Amino acid sequence: MPLSEEYPPFRLGESRFNQSMFYGRLRHFLNVIDPRTLFVSESELNASVRMLEQFKNGTLPPGVTDAQLWKSQKVKQAIIHPDTGEKIFMPFRMSGYIPFGTPVVVGLLLPNQTLLSTVFWQWLNQSHNACVNYSNRNASQPTSGSKFFQGYLGAVTSAVSIAVGLSVLVQKAERFSPATRLLVQRFIPFPAVASANVCNVVLMRYSELKEGISVLDDQGKVVGTSQVAARHAILETAMTRVVLPMPILVLPPIVMTFLERLPLLQRRPRLVLPVHSLVCLAAFSLALPLAISLFPQQSQIHVSQLEPEIAAATDCEVVTYNKGL
Repeated sequence: MPLSEEYPPFRLGESRFNQSMFYGRLRHFLNVIDPRTLFVSESELNASVRMLEQFKNGTLPPGVTDAQLWKSQKVKQAIIHPDTGEKIFMPFRMSGYIPFGTPVVVGLLLPNQTLLSTVFWQWLNQSHNACVNYSNRNASQPTSGSKFFQGYLGAVTSAVSIAVGLSVLVQKAERFSPATRLLVQRFIPFPAVASANVCNVVLMRYSELKEGISVLDDQGKVVGTSQVAARHAILETAMTRVVLPMPILVLPPIVMTFLERLPLLQRRPRLVLPVHSLVCLAAFSLALPLAISLFPQQSQIHVSQLEPEIAAATDCEVVTYNKGL
């Protein structure tokens, strides 16, 4: 592919891929979750931010290419929150979701879980999810620490309650054979995590529902604050969190059921955990970009669907809001 096609003329704050198409959003989010950005140094980040500021102010030195500008924007978007302008803590960036989340997924899918281990892995998973949701929220309106803590408690409590309840239910189902009971227990994490993920998103971002989020016109200027847009943003994010665990928590149990029957793994049971981890990593790497590509991060909504004061404040028919990730 010619470089001019791979790197079109630079557009500040926009994606270089078509966000109206799923494939374009997939390519965009593959950039966003690129784990190589975790290793960007402070000096590289500062150089990228400085280059984008120079472009914005029209003081860009000669010789800077579109490719350099797009790469600088990729670095900034992966590390800096678009609303607060602050660095996101490494484990809670979307680029860190797979590397830091895979060990938790492996723990969730371990067979023969005890009640204590189920509680521990669900708590760890939802604690990580809560911090990711909070760190990548729409932060156009401030959120207090007490609201974060309330959301965290609600999200973790719901996850652990659902998982433990399902585990106890299966253990008491005497009509299942031991093999069937073990297989069902392996699939328990999916409904538990999917349900808890929705609770997690809603509770961690509840302040957005009450206070609204900023909506912008086609010039990037804030038109007003909308609770309707906040509901759309949280609904879209919650839907991605239901889709996300499907491949992660459904595929590995199916694959491992077959792999564990292989003579190699039966002769060398110590290989089961490393193989299991690789299967989970592959499923996670597939699921995350597919799930978050369902909707663009900068979503649009017609002003006729918003509050009357928003429609009266702009001549634009469509406004934009940051959905969050």
